[in-house]
Amino acid sequence: MHITLGVSGGVAAYKAAELVRRLQQEGFTVEVVMTRAACEFVRPLTFAALSGKKVITDLFAESAGEANLDSAIEHIAVAQRTDLLLVAPATADILAKFSRGISDDFLSTLYLATAAPVVVAPAMNVNMWNHPATQENIENLRRRGVYIVSPDEGYLACGMTGAGRLAGQEAIIAAVRDVVHVRRDLEGETVLVTAGPTEEALDPVRFLSNRSSGRMGYAVAEAAAERGARVILVSGPTALATPAAVTRVDVRTGLEMLTAVEQHFADATIAIFAAAVADYRPAESAPGKIKRSANSISVELVPNIDILATAARKKGHRLIVGFAAETDQVAENARKKLRDKNADLIVGNDVTAEGAGFDVGTNVVTLFSRDGRDLPLPKLTKREVAQRILDEVLRLSASFKHQSAG
Repeated sequence: MHITLGVSGGVAAYKAAELVRRLQQEGFTVEVVMTRAACEFVRPLTFAALSGKKVITDLFAESAGEANLDSAIEHIAVAQRTDLLLVAPATADILAKFSRGISDDFLSTLYLATAAPVVVAPAMNVNMWNHPATQENIENLRRRGVYIVSPDEGYLACGMTGAGRLAGQEAIIAAVRDVVHVRRDLEGETVLVTAGPTEEALDPVRFLSNRSSGRMGYAVAEAAAERGARVILVSGPTALATPAAVTRVDVRTGLEMLTAVEQHFADATIAIFAAAVADYRPAESAPGKIKRSANSISVELVPNIDILATAARKKGHRLIVGFAAETDQVAENARKKLRDKNADLIVGNDVTAEGAGFDVGTNVVTLFSRDGRDLPLPKLTKREVAQRILDEVLRLSASFKHQSAG
């Protein structure tokens, strides 16, 4: 989930740096927008280093002395990718702008442009907080659905005592969870996820692979982290960024993926095998580049080891999820895989269907469960599919625990 953290100009701006880390630990991806006044208290470089992303400070960025036209609509792009706008600290000035619809900088313009929920955590002098104008602005924002995290009382930077201190991190995090309805139902679980393709070398410059982008597996890893799990992501070669709060292990071949899975399997309580591992690999990889000639060549292929089946033989108490990407007879093949591989859940899909398959943002799947339930899903984003998979994992886990207790 993508959170945009707005930082406005007050002494409490330094606390926003700690908040970035806390949000990342919760599994959120964080992008920071700073007002010019905020830059007087904390340098943008601090937030860039913590978030790993560019920090936006101006509505119209300048390059080589000339306005960068791309930045003129950047607030729209940020608004569209934001799942939640969190402003902490929120000064009296930024609250007044939000309340009155003034948009004279990036943050205030972003507020008007986004349809995402908004959480603000005010911080200011006690007299400023108690002023009727500020309280009127707070009430205006509440009526519009903005979630207000009330400031704490105590000793303030100005030397006065009273309400106005930025709320504690736990209060702000709790507000974020409430607003986005984040479920922490995987806390205490360790989820092992495989994702992406593998590459099986023909020679030093060529390899056998497939069309997998890794998006589905990465969506599962991200969703599991957001729901509180410790997540280990074993990834084949992809161009995707590592989701927040996820430990990533990079591999290239099927054998390397097997080794990584075996190293981390003992720690896992749930294992989700979303990687598209090559079914075959060359029997031998040429030591040098195979030269082109007029003659045809033959390459002997041998079966790759079946990582899902190998892991499932040692499943113990773990819940095992596999994927079946098919071009025909999806249900029949998925149910057979469920039985043969000793899995608890198989995610089956027809990769030739519109909106499904490799390297697209959506998927159309059916969840085939060990207890006989088949759950067809409509076309959903891969993020939504990931959540539904985890819902089914938890349902099965609860069912198995109940059976064991009985």
